[in-house]
Amino acid sequence: MTDVSKAPGDVAMNALQNMPFGTMIGGPLKACVEAQALAAKTTYEFIKEVGFRNEANGDKSAVNVAFTFNQGGHLVQMNVPLLTIIPIPFIAIRDIDINFKAKVAADSSAHEDTTTSTKLKTSSSLKSGWFVDVELKASFSSKKDSKATTDSKYSVESTIDVAVKAGQDSVPAGMAKVLEILQNAVNVAPLKGELMVDNLNPMVGDTIVVSYKNKEGVLSPDDITIEGYEKVVKDDVVLCELTKAGKQKISAGECEMEIEVGEKEEEKKGKEEDKGSDKSAS
Repeated sequence: MTDVSKAPGDVAMNALQNMPFGTMIGGPLKACVEAQALAAKTTYEFIKEVGFRNEANGDKSAVNVAFTFNQGGHLVQMNVPLLTIIPIPFIAIRDIDINFKAKVAADSSAHEDTTTSTKLKTSSSLKSGWFVDVELKASFSSKKDSKATTDSKYSVESTIDVAVKAGQDSVPAGMAKVLEILQNAVNVAPLKGELMVDNLNPMVGDTIVVSYKNKEGVLSPDDITIEGYEKVVKDDVVLCELTKAGKQKISAGECEMEIEVGEKEEEKKGKEEDKGSDKSAS
């Protein structure tokens, strides 16, 4: 009996061992990492292109959405940073399931047939008399047929299933802080802006602090004008030391106001005394 050949099984096992498991499993993982990097880049591009604009000096400023509405009978403007009212894409891969299955099938069989046949022929004759005549004939034939058949087959089958689950991720801590700051920047301002003076009844010699917010709610000290004085800008406000009494006009943008600058008691008494002295001399 012919032994069953082990060669097909050995070939099948070698084929299984040579399969690129690292590529089959690592390939999907690498693709997911690259997809995550692309998602992060998309988020960055979205924030940069949609949420900010480039200034002439190269700086970036937040894009605001401005609209007007009626508040207490006055038409005012609300300024809202755009990034605080639109969803920012933070797509992240949450789960990666990789299912790999390899199947090796090997089969080997041997079959042998042997057929043996024998044929014998004999003949004899005998005569009696003075002479004995004996005739003997014999024939012998032998036939042996043999057939051996060996069959072998093997197959290697592999399947890989990859399931990726992704969705909107939570806002990163840094971006959450930026959005919180931008939310605090939401403001409501009059359409003409807002001009403010810290002291509406100053005296000569006092220093007033003047501030102006334009209709976008931004402090703009360069727009402030104090008639008859040179302004001193400090920390987004204007400081002005008053040296003369009377009405003082202050303007900024489309806003205007007047304040009454009074004289101190000592100066009043001195002026009254000077007037009395002039009358007496006359």
